[in-house]
Amino acid sequence: MSLLRTTLLTLACGLSFSNALHNHDGASQKLEGLRTGSKKVAVIGAGAGGASAAYHLRQNALERNLDVDITVFERSPYVGGRSTTVYAWDAPNVPIELGASIFVSVNSILVDAVNNFNLSIDNKDSLRTADSPELGIWNGDEFVLQTPAHNGWWDIAKLLWRYGLAPIKTNRLMKSTVGKFLKLYEEPQFPFASLTDAVYDVGLAPVTASTGEQYLKENGIGVKFADEVIQASTRVNYAQNLPLIHGLETMVCMATDGAMAVEGGNWQIFDNMVQASKADVRLNTTVQTISKQADGTYILKSASVSNEEASNAGETFDDIVLATPYQFSSIKFSPEPEHTPDTIPYVRLHVTLFASPLTLSPKAFNLAPSAIVPTFILTTLPPDESVGTDPNGVGKPGFFSISNVAESWNPTTGAPEYIYKIFSPARINSTFLSHILGTAPPDQEVEELGQGFVSWIYRKEWDSYPYEYPRVTFEEIKLDEGLWYTSGIESFISTMETSALMGKNVAGLIVDAWAKAEANGEKKVEGKPMPKPKGGPAKIQAILEASKEREKEKAVEEGQDL
Repeated sequence: MSLLRTTLLTLACGLSFSNALHNHDGASQKLEGLRTGSKKVAVIGAGAGGASAAYHLRQNALERNLDVDITVFERSPYVGGRSTTVYAWDAPNVPIELGASIFVSVNSILVDAVNNFNLSIDNKDSLRTADSPELGIWNGDEFVLQTPAHNGWWDIAKLLWRYGLAPIKTNRLMKSTVGKFLKLYEEPQFPFASLTDAVYDVGLAPVTASTGEQYLKENGIGVKFADEVIQASTRVNYAQNLPLIHGLETMVCMATDGAMAVEGGNWQIFDNMVQASKADVRLNTTVQTISKQADGTYILKSASVSNEEASNAGETFDDIVLATPYQFSSIKFSPEPEHTPDTIPYVRLHVTLFASPLTLSPKAFNLAPSAIVPTFILTTLPPDESVGTDPNGVGKPGFFSISNVAESWNPTTGAPEYIYKIFSPARINSTFLSHILGTAPPDQEVEELGQGFVSWIYRKEWDSYPYEYPRVTFEEIKLDEGLWYTSGIESFISTMETSALMGKNVAGLIVDAWAKAEANGEKKVEGKPMPKPKGGPAKIQAILEASKEREKEKAVEEGQDL
C-alpha cells in the first residue's frame, strides 16, 4: 500500500520567470571539422518540444558529421514554455513551479538531461509530521480518503477494506500500458514518421479509443477506486473526469514511480538543452509569416513582441519545426501546409499561488474544529453527481486541487507562512480564499488585502493541455516538405516528457532526411505522409479491427500462440 500513498502524493503535486538564458549566435559558431553547406533550421517555440528538437538536432548532426545552423524563436521572455517558475514575494530564494511540477523515473529524456547537465533534484521533506494527514480526496461533502505521511498496518487494512485489490490491479494495468508506450523510444519504431501508425503498431489504439471509465471497467478495476482515486488523479493532472479523458492518459496519471523535480525549477532542463544546441535564440520574438519557395526552402519573417512590424525582409531556412500548437501560433502560411492540424479544444485552467500565515480551515471541509486539513487536497465528484462527458466537469467541489506546496519566511514581516497552489476552472476570489482560510469575508479584492490574510498572490490563466477525448488518429508530424510539427502528440499524451520525445523524434526524422538526400545527391527528400483517416464511429471501429488483425499477423510471424 506504500504504492498507493506514493501515487496519490505525487499526483497532488501536479504532472502535465526569471531564468538566466545565455544566447548563442549559431551563425557565427560553425563547428570545426564539419562539411560546408550548412543546413538552416528554424525552431518556433522554446518549450519542451522546441528545446528538445534543437538539442537533438545538434546531437544528431554531430553524429552524422553534418553542419546545422539553428535559430530558436520564442515570443515569451523565457525558455521552458509551460514549465515555468515564479518567486513568492519576488524573493529569489523561494521558487514555486507554476506549471509542470514533476516528472518520473521512466521519463528517460528528462532524467538523462538532468544527469548530463548536472542539475540537482529537489528533495524537500513533507510539510507534515508522520501523524498528520498528508493527502485527502474531497468530493464537495466529505473526504472520501485521507492518508498519513507514513502508513501503519491499520491504515493499510482500511485501504484494503475500502478498495480490495483494485490498487494492485491498477498498477499492473499501468505497467502493461506504459510498457507499450515505451516501445516508441526504440527501433524499429523510433523515429516514427506517423504517430497514428506508431500507436497502432505498439498496440495502444484500443487504449486511446476508450474513455478512462471504459478502459478501467474492461480491465476489472473496481468502480469505487476508479471514481474516488483514479478520477482524482485525472482531475488534478488534466482537469478532466473519467467519462471524458481517454484510457491512455488515465494510465499516465497513475505512472508516478520515482517522482522528482529539479531544484530551482524544471525550466532549467530546457534552458540547458537550448544552450547545448548552440542556437541563435530570439526571445520576445513572434514569427509572423512563413512562405514556401519554389526550391523547397522557406522564408520566415519575424518581429519583436514590442514592435509588431516585421523587422527584417525575411530569413531563409531549409527546415522549420513548429513546436507550438498550430491553432495558437497566429502564423500566416503561404501557401497553407499540405496538412493543416485540426483545431481542438484546450482546457482553460486557472492557477492561483498565494502565501498566508493561516492554515486551511477544518470547517471549510466539514471536519472537527481540532482536525488538521490534509497538506494536499485532490477532488472527485460526490456519488449523487454525474457530469458525463461535459468538459465543465468540476462539479460540487468547485476546484480541482489545493496544495500546500511550501513553507517560507515572509521577507517583509519575518514570519513563517504557507504557500498554496490552487487549480480551478474559474478565477479564485477573496470570498473563496476567506472560506478555505476560515476568516470573515472581506469586502475587497485579494490583491488589496493586508499581510494578515494573504501576503502574496500570483495568478495565471492559460490553455494548459487539450481535452483528451478518445481518438485513434493523430496529427501529421510532417505538415509539408521541410515543415515539421511537434504539438500533435499532446492529444496522445500531454507531458513534458512526451513533448521532449516528439522534439527528439522530429530531429531524428530531419537528419535522416538530410542524410538520405545527400546519399542520393538531392537537396530535398520527396515524400508524403500517409493521409490521415477520418470518419465517425463506424470508421473508427473498422480501423481498430484492422489493428487487431495486424497484431494477429505479427504474432503468427513471431510464432506466438493466439
